[in-house]
Amino acid sequence: MINSGRVKDEYTIPTRRGETAMTCVRAPVAAGSFYPADPAELTSVLQTYLRRGEARVNASAQKTPKAIIAPHAGYRYSGEVAASAYALLKPARELVSRVVLIGPAHRFPVTGLALPVESSFATPLGDVSVDTAAVALITGFDFVNVVSEAHHFEHALEVHLPFLQQVLSSFSIVPLLAGDVTPAEVRELLDCLWGGTETLFVISSDLSHFHHRQTATHIDAQTSAAIERLDADGVGAGQACGCIPIRGLLMAAGDRKLKARIVDVRNSGDTAGGTGEVVGYGAYAFSEAVKAMDQRDREFLLETARASIEFGVREGVPLTVDPSTHGHTLQRLGASFVTLRIDGDLRGCMGTSTPTRALITDVADNAFAAGFRDSRFQPLAQSEVESLSIGISVLSDVEPIAFRSEEDLLAQLRPGVDGLVLQAGLHRGTFLPAVWETLGDKRVFLSHLKEKAGLTADYWSDSLEVSRYTTESFP
Repeated sequence: MINSGRVKDEYTIPTRRGETAMTCVRAPVAAGSFYPADPAELTSVLQTYLRRGEARVNASAQKTPKAIIAPHAGYRYSGEVAASAYALLKPARELVSRVVLIGPAHRFPVTGLALPVESSFATPLGDVSVDTAAVALITGFDFVNVVSEAHHFEHALEVHLPFLQQVLSSFSIVPLLAGDVTPAEVRELLDCLWGGTETLFVISSDLSHFHHRQTATHIDAQTSAAIERLDADGVGAGQACGCIPIRGLLMAAGDRKLKARIVDVRNSGDTAGGTGEVVGYGAYAFSEAVKAMDQRDREFLLETARASIEFGVREGVPLTVDPSTHGHTLQRLGASFVTLRIDGDLRGCMGTSTPTRALITDVADNAFAAGFRDSRFQPLAQSEVESLSIGISVLSDVEPIAFRSEEDLLAQLRPGVDGLVLQAGLHRGTFLPAVWETLGDKRVFLSHLKEKAGLTADYWSDSLEVSRYTTESFP
């Protein structure tokens, strides 16, 4: 809850040793209480949580989110739940360079959204710069104010920074504390800063507070359902302390037809014991829907694939492309396969099943790999390039299949539609939907996929993971 009275005069601005209040670094105030102050211990805790989170959500099979909601309690209570969301950001490590971080103001009254005056935030892992260019874009809004005092003793944003420092390579932040602001105003700000793959939104919020565990579980399930269906009106003040930023995100997500998914929901009774008065914690991810490409995008990808092969013949490396010079469809994270044929015969096929880079970069690299790194064929010669027929398959989101047995899995497969990713420990293999043309029987398809992954055709284990996707193929 926000304090009802003005307490500005009671605050002494925290500083790091040797600094004064006039310096431009906001010192950490939650280190040593909400999370470890020692850098080595903090790194170890984060890595443990992230490993567990990655295993819990099968991060390699999930689409990288545009936005997440994650809790802000002490790590002992909510760290593992938050890590489940942050684990999904692993593929975007080198892509995200700006994080818009919005949470509720707990300790200081705020009108609108509050920015700090400081130019960076410190944690035990180092300093994180405030994105001054982004700040300049939003200071024109009458509901955005500089209220540095609101940030000085606030934990709601700070606790997320070590997670971000662990999963992202290099980034700046837009730190905002929400007070007396409307969801529509939050949506307006999100629209202003939406950007492309370089921008991530993080909404900081816990869920229900101080109910018996059974009651909390019921309330948090209702909140989660509302978030999943993008129902902004379904999240009230008693359901989440960050309900206003959450509602603003849900409105913006609905406008842009994002898909929301529940990543992890627990409470302090689950994580730290005690069932009398628990606090709920939820992690949620929002991903951009993949739209079918228009003919112009298809043609440009085909031209890029051929150019990368021609460049590879001359230079021995794939063509380097700059995603930022292209439209959103080609900039977005994407996974693709490039297939090469000469007179109808296969001459190479290479690809990726997990989106970790811009689609146009993925196609350029996979075209080169198909021509020069497919171990089944000799590298392409210059004389072959003009005879090449190039096909590209762009993969949809990869979604895990829940199954109880091999027969259950087989019953769920859709011949001619599903591409599959199969994984068992270090063994991994994928078949594109086009493989159904030659392996039309479900059982034969699955057996051959096991063999491609380095397993026996009759292999089975309860730990086997299978995900599916579809493809958009051309020409």
